[in-house]
Amino acid sequence: MTGRYRTIVADPPWAQDTGYAVTRGFKVRTPDKRKVLLPYPSMTLSAIAALPVAELAERDAHLYLWTTQQYLHDSFHVAEAWGFRVVATLVWCKEPLGVKLGGAFGSSVEFVHFARRGSLPTIGSVDRRWFQWPRKRGAPVRRGERRTDGHSAKPEAFLDLVEQVSPGPYLELFARRQRLGWDTWGNEALNHVEIAS
Repeated sequence: MTGRYRTIVADPPWAQDTGYAVTRGFKVRTPDKRKVLLPYPSMTLSAIAALPVAELAERDAHLYLWTTQQYLHDSFHVAEAWGFRVVATLVWCKEPLGVKLGGAFGSSVEFVHFARRGSLPTIGSVDRRWFQWPRKRGAPVRRGERRTDGHSAKPEAFLDLVEQVSPGPYLELFARRQRLGWDTWGNEALNHVEIAS
């Protein structure tokens, strides 16, 4: 049985195995390396992979799956577990914050896979795989919540891009706000679908 969505966007709350503190809207490692919880509930890799995304998608569908550097390799397997094959990885190149995050090389990019199931054609095209959208700035987030203008918020221009390339109906998983013409599921948006996790 297939679902009703031809395009699905997912920004899973990947669990981080290194401790982070949230300061002024971005995460930094604590000086004493102690673990500090992310400002929102996270999920394990196996819990993310077990979500019934394949049941929500039509037989021919597109998936946009956000991932972090830590889970870049594993995210290909998550897409496969959901019934999709990654065909392109897009990169969001962000202006550095002036704080060195991410080890030897500062973390100023995020990744989103474009994946397919079946043979759904695109409705448009884009001449690149990297984008320099501005970061969303806002007040620091509080523990236990994700805010649309805070940590890990994705630019609205990304969903504009999705609508330029992929046909609806649209579903955003782990949504943080409503968007006209989209169904959503997440702990900060209306839930148009039910998912047993």
